[in-house]
Amino acid sequence: MRILLVEDDTSLGETILAWLRLDGHAADWVRRGDSAQTALMTHRYDCVLLDRGLPGLSGDALLAALRTAGNPVPVILITAFNALADRVEGLDLGADDYLVKPFELEELSARIRAAVRRGASRASNALHHAGIGLDLETRQASLHGAPVALTAREYSVLYALLLRKNGIVTRAQIEESLYGWGDEVESNAIEVYIHNLRKKFGSERIVTVRGLGYRLTQDEAS
Repeated sequence: MRILLVEDDTSLGETILAWLRLDGHAADWVRRGDSAQTALMTHRYDCVLLDRGLPGLSGDALLAALRTAGNPVPVILITAFNALADRVEGLDLGADDYLVKPFELEELSARIRAAVRRGASRASNALHHAGIGLDLETRQASLHGAPVALTAREYSVLYALLLRKNGIVTRAQIEESLYGWGDEVESNAIEVYIHNLRKKFGSERIVTVRGLGYRLTQDEAS
């Protein structure tokens, strides 16, 4: 998943950013609300971690603008404001969740998974297609129930394919899910990850659509 972190505390921002990348996510970090607004206009994110007290544009104002514009991206407010009235106000503004500082990083990961799951209207923590399974809680992949070991990048590519299992996933969409700002994108990296997934799940399961991208084959007959 690609996550936008909006936090003006340098120490906390560095800690969360490192954790998100260790957890296998592509993550971008901005310190101002107006910078976050620009990022959200130019990139697609699976989740936003948003501080309320920000320079340039407050987190509350940014969240209100997102919801007024009809942007459904899951937003988790991360803030030191811990009064009941503060939490109610944040949720009423359109936040999907509210996490009070300080918090455990493992809990942050769980909150992200839950917010994204709700945003995608999924009732479970798993994605399935044509015998391929992906457990979003444990990050375990499987083929007909048998575990398949994946690297963090292979997991992200498979996640992108399964999210759009009935359509074509472009190279740009895969890169968006893999790389944050400043990450070096190797010219043949996507092809390497697709090649590795084909070796692990079967070459017939991922089809190259020339000039467009990749797609999963249709569900197997039951």
